Amino acid sequence: MSSHLRASPTKSVPKLLQSPAWTRVTATRAGLIGAFFLLAFAVACGGDSHIGEVLTVTPDTANVLAGATQSFAVSGQGTSNTAVAWSVDEGSSGGSISADGVYIAPRTRGMYHVRAVSTAARNRFGTATVNVTGALALVAEEVGGAGSVDGAGSAARFYGPFGVASDTAGNVYVADLFNNTIRKVTPAGVVSTFAGLAGSIGNSDGPGSAARFSFPTGVAVDAGGTVYVADYGAHTIRKITSAGMVTTLAGVSGSEGSSDGTGSAARFRSPRGVAVDGAGNVYVADSGNFTIRKITPNGAVSTPAGLAGNPGSADGTGSAARFRSPWALAVSGGTVYVADVADNTIRSMTPTGVVATFAGTAGSLGSDDGIGSSARFSSPSALAADSAGNVYVADSINNTVRKISPARAVSTFAGVARSAGSVDGVGFAALFSYPSGVAVDSTGNAYVGDSGNNTIRKVTPAAAVTTLAGQAAPPGSVDGSGPAARFSYPSGVVVEGAGNIYLADLGNHTIRKITPAGVVSTFAGRAHVFGSANGPGPDARFSSPGGVALDAAGNVYVADISNHIIRKITPDGMVSTFAGQANIAGHLDGIGSAAQFLYPEGVAVDSAGNVYVADTGNNTIRKVSPTGSVITLAGLAATSGSTDGTAPAARFFNPTGIAVDPAGNVYVVDSYNDTIRKITPGAVVSTLAGVARNLGSADGMGAAARFSNPYGIAVDPAGILYVADNRNHTIRKITPDGMVKTVVGQAEVGGIVPGPLPGLLALPRGVALTPTGDLLITTNNAVVRAIAP
Repeated sequence: MSSHLRASPTKSVPKLLQSPAWTRVTATRAGLIGAFFLLAFAVACGGDSHIGEVLTVTPDTANVLAGATQSFAVSGQGTSNTAVAWSVDEGSSGGSISADGVYIAPRTRGMYHVRAVSTAARNRFGTATVNVTGALALVAEEVGGAGSVDGAGSAARFYGPFGVASDTAGNVYVADLFNNTIRKVTPAGVVSTFAGLAGSIGNSDGPGSAARFSFPTGVAVDAGGTVYVADYGAHTIRKITSAGMVTTLAGVSGSEGSSDGTGSAARFRSPRGVAVDGAGNVYVADSGNFTIRKITPNGAVSTPAGLAGNPGSADGTGSAARFRSPWALAVSGGTVYVADVADNTIRSMTPTGVVATFAGTAGSLGSDDGIGSSARFSSPSALAADSAGNVYVADSINNTVRKISPARAVSTFAGVARSAGSVDGVGFAALFSYPSGVAVDSTGNAYVGDSGNNTIRKVTPAAAVTTLAGQAAPPGSVDGSGPAARFSYPSGVVVEGAGNIYLADLGNHTIRKITPAGVVSTFAGRAHVFGSANGPGPDARFSSPGGVALDAAGNVYVADISNHIIRKITPDGMVSTFAGQANIAGHLDGIGSAAQFLYPEGVAVDSAGNVYVADTGNNTIRKVSPTGSVITLAGLAATSGSTDGTAPAARFFNPTGIAVDPAGNVYVVDSYNDTIRKITPGAVVSTLAGVARNLGSADGMGAAARFSNPYGIAVDPAGILYVADNRNHTIRKITPDGMVKTVVGQAEVGGIVPGPLPGLLALPRGVALTPTGDLLITTNNAVVRAIAP
């Protein structure tokens, strides 16, 4: 808006006084009277002879990010007197402006006006219009690493490389999970997109880039070069010829179930892993059904082990066997090996369906090497077998690659347990970050999908680790201010009234604190050292802390995921175990250490001091009184589903985030169901938004909305929810009546791009509200602030 001298509003004039005669009679008199008043005003203003001149404010319009600054300048017409008083027409709600014209935008979107008034003559002024928009700002940590770029070596980019497989020529195929593509890496490290189109999710068959995938997780290659894909989100098994033609081998996209049959008559539920034997049979880790499936070369699907809908860890034959969460497979000499990730075990299955525990002990996690059941794993996510019968394990939370001999001897082949990073080197000198895929070629080289680093690593038979393709983002654990600080997969986040931020630095096993000035420190725990010790801040130990919450007294509660416990940290940093017993996994109600949890990931606290827990591994919601008494509020242990109902009649599937509003309603992110659930104070469970197992990114009312692996949640005093929609790379806003809107990020477009909203996010996990209404978001290895979302 251009600046100008404003006139008073015109008043109504009687018709008699509008006549030409009256106008002629009064003209001279009006001129004399007007001149008198102008002269009197000029004297009052110090004799300024330039009354009524326009002041020009530059710029006259400005787009300013919420909380940011904008400088304005002013000039007069025909005078050198530019001394002015600055103000904002809307008062303090419209921001503030200094004596030298520096405007500070409010943290609320809107249109505002700044005004410059001459100190010599107050009827000389100018204005400018300011349009304040929302902003995404980096709080701490540098960004980079993820993307979808073809090229050689470090020029290439991946986004969550998950499954990997190698062919007889030494090419490596990668399930690039969040790009929804299958990538190919030559022995020289040249990366191309073999099938699918980055950023486009779907289920279409067709050649190369015309095909679409929905979060592919597992890949396998047969002797003829045909690639098989576990298309997790589509509930299908896909087949890609060596020429890149994609077809659906078994299952129907979007139709989940557990039926055996041929081709499209069969049904799967969230298949994660695939392997192929020498005869061309494809084996599937059907994780949502807790079973192992087999597909013959002619497409006939059967279930050789496990029973659909019945998780467990029992060994046995066929349907008598139980799996907790089968994620990955490998085949060697007719034996199928299974990574049972939730039980932290490696299982074996003979050709006749006899299932045994090959290494590890169900429910006991750790990183110990040893023989068979004396070894320990922590979320083993991928398997491969070499020609000698050795099995290689991507031990994800341990950040290592393990090797199991045919005699069941487990050793750590490369990496350091619980130490995340991206360092090339030999054996223990190398570092990985959440390795999620592994393959072995004919010469014994192992290839690792290092998903946390978004790279493909190569490990020689001598354990020499190099980065074959991609470039890692820079995680770490450095205290400092703003971009100088480093994190390793920050997860839960919460903000206290004074503006201090507490977050769970999952990969570093610490709780970090960020002051309002952006200064980062380690509040409790020690970077890269996991454990369960209680004590003062630096002496305490955590193991993959996830959710955090604050009570009215300033105590911080932590979901200590891999320790299976809930921790409490006093304002002075003293850490204790509030409920559960470290390293004892299970599902028991009781008081304090008598209670048991299984990989709890979320916590929330109500006004009475009750702590609510998303007991992720048990698919239940737990409630802990201020005295430590634990009960099961909703859901049934070890039983997944999406049923609404009261208390134990309701079902959840991998609940992660949890929040409670002032009225005592509890909101749950039901991540594997891709829904947001609501639990009333009477324990009645309903689905507030989304439809179970129907993933997507649609905004809309209630069941019309879609989410994709949502993770964290926060609620404001008015009952408005904010959800970290992890795989959509967005933050969603949900009104109390269930209307969903995307407020930060762009669906299915990953990256971290500060600036005007919506900006870009990468796999957001935690979200919290600040006292000023901003959002704090943990995304990749960064913490960002959404201002005026």
